[in-house]
Amino acid sequence: MSGTQSPVLAEIRHRIGYLTLNRPEGLNALNLDMVRLLRAQLDLWLSDEDVRVVVLRASGDRAFSVGGDVRALYHSYLAGDKAAAETFFTEEYALDQLIHRYPKPVVALLDGYVLGGGMGLAQGALTIATQRSRLGMPETGIGFFPDVGASYFLSRLPGALGIYLGVTGTQLSAADARYAGLLDIVVDDDGLGAVEKALAGFNGSDQVFSMFEAQLHEMGLQPGYALQPLRPAIDRHFSAGDLRSIRDSLGKEQNPAWRDWAQQTLALMETRSPLAMAVTLELLRRGRQLHLEGCFALELYLDRQWFEHGDIAEGVRALLVDKDRQPRWRVPSIDLLEPGMVADFFEGFAP
Repeated sequence: MSGTQSPVLAEIRHRIGYLTLNRPEGLNALNLDMVRLLRAQLDLWLSDEDVRVVVLRASGDRAFSVGGDVRALYHSYLAGDKAAAETFFTEEYALDQLIHRYPKPVVALLDGYVLGGGMGLAQGALTIATQRSRLGMPETGIGFFPDVGASYFLSRLPGALGIYLGVTGTQLSAADARYAGLLDIVVDDDGLGAVEKALAGFNGSDQVFSMFEAQLHEMGLQPGYALQPLRPAIDRHFSAGDLRSIRDSLGKEQNPAWRDWAQQTLALMETRSPLAMAVTLELLRRGRQLHLEGCFALELYLDRQWFEHGDIAEGVRALLVDKDRQPRWRVPSIDLLEPGMVADFFEGFAP
């Protein structure tokens, strides 16, 4: 993995193991090769006493990672390789779980877009992001549902924030991601260099890392949060019983402080797959009751059905391949959703 053309670069310096996503031309979208390279290196470093901390970072300044390479999965599906998606998701989720449970500290240095699978890599780590970073789980926009452990980490956000972010696919500034609990530290846009310099002085002991983590927090900014004033409205609207009730509640918002936001949110939801939003709502509610491994298992259970019976194939076609931006969703509107359509996807799942 030392070659500059490798999609993942690995090196050890100052007892720190650095893993660098290296597909900047593709916004570091994750493919199966990258997932396997990351997993192999993390497994190797588990028993390497010269590696005391792992750092995840990315080449380029446009994106840490925009998620999984769903275009490649789409083309595999069209070619008749229906096992490709399950193989990718199975191994990607196993990698994400490993990071969550990794016995050595993992630090994720985030810059630019951190979406979907990029969030999956980061959420098991200490996350440090530049101000220009944008974080989110935008899957409902391509007819998918938030995965990579989102049923765990979104469902545990305060109030109805996780439901709001998962259903709408809203992307957050670094400041608002920190407010929501999806990010630990925000630094200036050129601040990751100072973080890496501080890492170079770290000697590797567990006790010193705790002190070092406190130092990193001191380096962080204390930005204002645009999301905070919206919390009462988010919690009220997105705690409604079902997707139709959420939509209707937003439509009735009369408070001048929140009316424009409510209308913008409704307009955003109009572009999302109704079926994906409804499944996301149920997924996140179930995720609150599951442990981490159970959440990943439930997401994989849905994955096995989604290319055939969900909206991802049509969403990828319309948004990423043909780019006509006119997806023909299986269920054209929220009003046409029936409870059984959602329940069928979860039927038979046992954590």
